[in-house]
Amino acid sequence: MARSHIAAALAIASLGLLITFHLISQFGLPSVGFFRFSYDPDDTTTAPGQIPILSPVSQPSAFDHEPVYLLGVGKADITGPVVEINLMGYADPNQVGSGLRQRLYSRAFIVGSNDNPKERIVYLVLDTQSGDTAVRHGILEGLKELGPEYDCYGKSNVAVTGTHSHSGPGAWLNYLLPQITSKGFEKQSYQAIVDGALLSIKRAHESLAPGYLTVGETEIHNANINRSPFAYLANPKQERGRYEHEVDKTLQMLKFQSAETGKERGVLTWFPVHGTSMLGNNTLISGDNKGVAAVLFEKDMERLEEGSNAFVAGFSQANVGDTSPNVLGAYCEDGSGEKCNFEDSTCGGRTQPCHGRGPMFRKADEGASSCFEIGQRQYLGAKALYLSMVTKGTLLSGPVRSYHTYRDFSNQTLQHPNGSVVNTCPAALGYSFAAGTTDGPGAFDFTQNDTGVPNANPLWSVVRNFLREPSETQKACHYPKPILLDVGEIERPYLWTPNIVDIQILRIGQLLIIISPGEATTMAGRRWKEAIAASASTLAFTSSTSNEQDPPVVVLGGPANSYTHYIATEEEYGIQRYEGASTLYGPHTLNAYINATTSLLPHLFYPSGSKHPIEPGPDPPIHTNISYNFNSAVRFDRAPFFKQFGQVLTDVAPSYQRGETVRVTFVGANPRNNLRLEGTFVAVEHLQGGKWVTVRDDSDWDLVYRWRRTSTVLGTSEVEVTWEVGEGGGKVSGGLYRVRYFGDKKDFGSGDVEAFEGVSGVFGIE
Repeated sequence: MARSHIAAALAIASLGLLITFHLISQFGLPSVGFFRFSYDPDDTTTAPGQIPILSPVSQPSAFDHEPVYLLGVGKADITGPVVEINLMGYADPNQVGSGLRQRLYSRAFIVGSNDNPKERIVYLVLDTQSGDTAVRHGILEGLKELGPEYDCYGKSNVAVTGTHSHSGPGAWLNYLLPQITSKGFEKQSYQAIVDGALLSIKRAHESLAPGYLTVGETEIHNANINRSPFAYLANPKQERGRYEHEVDKTLQMLKFQSAETGKERGVLTWFPVHGTSMLGNNTLISGDNKGVAAVLFEKDMERLEEGSNAFVAGFSQANVGDTSPNVLGAYCEDGSGEKCNFEDSTCGGRTQPCHGRGPMFRKADEGASSCFEIGQRQYLGAKALYLSMVTKGTLLSGPVRSYHTYRDFSNQTLQHPNGSVVNTCPAALGYSFAAGTTDGPGAFDFTQNDTGVPNANPLWSVVRNFLREPSETQKACHYPKPILLDVGEIERPYLWTPNIVDIQILRIGQLLIIISPGEATTMAGRRWKEAIAASASTLAFTSSTSNEQDPPVVVLGGPANSYTHYIATEEEYGIQRYEGASTLYGPHTLNAYINATTSLLPHLFYPSGSKHPIEPGPDPPIHTNISYNFNSAVRFDRAPFFKQFGQVLTDVAPSYQRGETVRVTFVGANPRNNLRLEGTFVAVEHLQGGKWVTVRDDSDWDLVYRWRRTSTVLGTSEVEVTWEVGEGGGKVSGGLYRVRYFGDKKDFGSGDVEAFEGVSGVFGIE
């Protein structure tokens, strides 16, 4: 999670929490942040012709055997309020939603044992910044209300992951720290995620049918780089020498195939790249690059299946912590054009001018072109792998297992790899946390690589001590991190960050999925996966549930279930760049996660039906009913004098060429009146055979909805719709078109909400 402007938030905190909420809205927090096939896209071109996009699906003859799993896939809309709510990710209070570029979705994947249908796992991929304690709690409570048919889904086997998009609406998280810049907890934002996630699970459950699972992997180049190479280089040279790259270039895929028809039903992938292609000045809602990749894959399959939208493509995160989609590197935006300082990512000693550059950085579009390009590179690599797995890949077979428990990481005792006994610490954030990253630099005088005595203004020590001065024990536990925010020990008005963390692993035959609540760095993820693989290999040779000929395949998904910031290696922690400063539980955080997950791994290898209960651990607090909310409600909507809702204010031109932008403005109303979940705010209609047919809607990257308040007193607003003809990967036929707007107005007196529509003039595409 990137953060910017933390220092101002801390300074104002000394005036009390209520004043903090008000003034932080002006200043803010710091900007943060098998079978193998090789795919290497070109640096600057999308190369769409390199892969046969509409190619045949695999046939049942590819695997001549009995089905081994029950499979279900489902997708549902989770788009929360697209205006007037702070975006979640960069933690900049000035980044408030103003419209929609692409809807957000929950994608659910269910795998069940064919022999014992009660043995199932649910893997959710949400187009959100992360998983969350309260969101997961809401999903689990909602599953209970769906009836006894859903009793097989619970804490142990439901994983809630986020794609780490920094372009979704915020105000839905459980703990206070991320609530500050979003002015608290907004129930509408939270409920959209929970309800959509439940609907995606319900659809996946209702689609359960016998099928096959295969895994494979490919390499995708030019879609990610390491944004903290100085910290990465602190890892042992011998260890680094085992890897070709400073980030993992591997995309791993799980393919879902129907046993009845032989058709593929979905794909679930893991690839590490931050959801920060859309820049900190963007105010349009989207799923960032992974949202792009998923929709491209799904629309491709929809065209192939002639309108069927049953195929679901999940693009999940992996060890994302130190990765960046800004693949051209970080440069000084101060007129010098020089690269940022290698050690601390500064320009002339200042953090703010240092920005990462995406592949299309010269386009002044808040990162939209770079976002689409990075998403398309993931999609093309995944599609190439998908096609190659028609007759190749590793077939999964074996039991479906899972475990989940909670651990209090404020004081875990464990054995260090060197044999010594060490402890974790109550959560704390270091000074370099306030510096942000090259994806979203921080404010004021904070810098990365800041250990020992911080070089920031001494005022921040005063502010820190007002909130809570860390004890000498806490300082020693976190050393060499200089503590800026002792968040794990601040409980007023409620907890700022989690100390209780989720420990969870899912198993499907040879596949083991680590569910990480934090952003593991590249090397941290590698160590964690290696530890699980080594332990699983030992267990497999002594377990009756495994085929000893099949080595374990380990993937890591997250940030999931909660949000525990970062997980750096001990060596990276010592450097105290952003990732190390944001590693909450001290230098032994990674080893604590490894210890917790490996110690419980035998539970995934016990025979079916055996009794080996796991202690559930201490439940985390749920703050949904006590969280503050300082976001204003929608009061009412009015049309300007002598105007009507939906009336065209500025109409389209008579005709457009491909590559031009269609633009139309309507008399609008606040879209928070109706989120139009499973629907659309705007559509492009094409005249076909005398009928108007929808060819673009909110799910399309090239159709953009913008809302603007024109008078708060009068309650008037406008909606601008733009269609970037020929952009976004979709074909555009010649002919006649029009734009339709769907709005909902709130009455001044009764408060009732009433729907209305607006339609542009007809225009031609040549």
